[in-house]
Amino acid sequence: MADNEKTFWQDEDRLPRPSSEDLRGRQSVRATFKLSARAIEAMSIVAVHLGIKQKSLFDHLIEDVQSLKLIAREIESERFIALNRIQKTFVISRKTLSSLDETSRRFNAPRDALVEYSIQRLMPVITRERKRHRKRKDILSDMNEYLENGLEILQKSTALLGEDDPVSVKLASALKGLINARNHVKAFVERGEIIEEF
Repeated sequence: MADNEKTFWQDEDRLPRPSSEDLRGRQSVRATFKLSARAIEAMSIVAVHLGIKQKSLFDHLIEDVQSLKLIAREIESERFIALNRIQKTFVISRKTLSSLDETSRRFNAPRDALVEYSIQRLMPVITRERKRHRKRKDILSDMNEYLENGLEILQKSTALLGEDDPVSVKLASALKGLINARNHVKAFVERGEIIEEF
């Protein structure tokens, strides 16, 4: 045990040590909520499109205590009850669940409503990403056009100078890089189509 307490850095500063409570707060738990299909879809779309795990996204939304308190104060219970909702289980951190339960009790606000309205904060992100996605599609179209022009130049270079000429070799190499980049952009754009349909 004494070896574990020795510091391995030069000065006498000590690194803060995590408490067992902090570590337990990071533990994953399953929690079920009744949410609108639109909220569930929004979580899924943002997670897929931005490459974020749903757990991380959920934790980020709910651990924002200030926003959660504002939402709790403004909840319109009648409007929330009127929503057509379905059950969905999420994996979240114990700390997030505790924060949610605490806010729900403190403000006498339904836990499901807190989650529903917290997820609605993602709508501006989806709108911005949808606009960016359309711009990416335009850029992909430009890349395809640029690639076609490059292939024509390569054909001309090969016909005039030969396949082994340094200019033809460099052009072929550059086009391989462009094809690779275009394929990555195309895959990203295709993966992002989900945001267009939302």
